[in-house]
Amino acid sequence: MRVLIAGCGYVGLPLGARLAGLGHEVWGLRRSGADDDLLRSSGLRPLTADVTERGSFPDPGPGWDWVVFALSSRGGGIEGYERLYVQGTRNVLSWLEATPPRRVLQISSTSVYGQADGSVVTEESPADPSNGTSRLLLASERLLLEFGSRHNVGALILRAAGIYGPGRGHLFLQYLNNEATLTGEGDRWLNMIHREDLVTAIIAALERGRPAGIYNVADTSPVTEVEFFRWLSVTLGKPMPPTLDPALRVRKRGATNKRVSAQKLATELGVSLRYPSFREGYAAEIASLQLRT
Repeated sequence: MRVLIAGCGYVGLPLGARLAGLGHEVWGLRRSGADDDLLRSSGLRPLTADVTERGSFPDPGPGWDWVVFALSSRGGGIEGYERLYVQGTRNVLSWLEATPPRRVLQISSTSVYGQADGSVVTEESPADPSNGTSRLLLASERLLLEFGSRHNVGALILRAAGIYGPGRGHLFLQYLNNEATLTGEGDRWLNMIHREDLVTAIIAALERGRPAGIYNVADTSPVTEVEFFRWLSVTLGKPMPPTLDPALRVRKRGATNKRVSAQKLATELGVSLRYPSFREGYAAEIASLQLRT
């Protein structure tokens, strides 16, 4: 297949390398050509365009069979999110109008589920985001699904839980740097997915996903915040993080509390995770960093 990956960062680049290793022709679209050599060494052909600027795209030529949206925020607050995820998605889709691909796939986020009661959410659960950035992600999903319907293209949405892996993992890095704090009693649920398993899920969806399909991508073991830190504490021989006085705590705006089910990923696409819980994933990361005591 001829594959275009729009956004070759933390997920897009290893995805492209995996696809190239499987024999696909892969192009990587990035805002700058500064890392073209990195793309080439990973088996990708570099293209340069700023997706937020409609006139910056090159000639698409004969087009692609699969197009993956792996855009990642460059900051800029809510306005930056709107430019990248809504206007940027719209611009890329407009660029593809002349030669629509067979499949388009967006890496979205489970943050579009606004549930805060600890309930289990599936792809059938209401997507009612609790913050502005997640509402913009949902809007970009709709653009992709509308494009698929209009052009008879297989549009796919993958809603990823918190992505971690080499060099990534917000709470993990906070804990290592002695900057972590417990939120209240630590009973808020966390949902995660290792980057390697996310790449596996993306490829499975491209190969076997149903048109207009939405798939949650999370490991099989949601964990409470306190249990996550307790495991790190025991594994690394470090103390538990402190709990802030409720009067001093500033809760993250739009924070959710839910358990994400990705059963559909396994039953419909046959995806088997290498890291079925954070324990296997972070054990590998800790070993690679030689932090185990």
